[in-house]
Amino acid sequence: MAPWSGCRWRWATSPERRETVSSSTDGCGAPDQAAPLPAGVDAEKETVISGVVRLGDEPVAGAYVRLLDATGEFTAEVVTSAAGQFRFFAAPGTWTLRALSRQGNGDATVSANQGLNSVALTIGG
Repeated sequence: MAPWSGCRWRWATSPERRETVSSSTDGCGAPDQAAPLPAGVDAEKETVISGVVRLGDEPVAGAYVRLLDATGEFTAEVVTSAAGQFRFFAAPGTWTLRALSRQGNGDATVSANQGLNSVALTIGG
């Protein structure tokens, strides 16, 4: 398996102009979601949002998890690990996480502060 998970991101330079930068699953820059935080990352100075996508008690591998800002604007997307894990580095604030999978979809909102922010993200069948 490649060392990178699939991801997609978009930035907006104005409300009229939105571009999709990448929709590749090979080498797009998202680290393996199951890997520990890199040694050089100071979790106390970063805002890290992480969790596991679950259907009941079972983790959901291969789900797409989207990070939406407080206005609902798409910010980033990663694919969960074999254990259903996901992780984003974000700014402090209110974020919505949206999981999309063949087994179902689900949303969770988090008020993220600096440090590690764990989120329970459950999908419905």
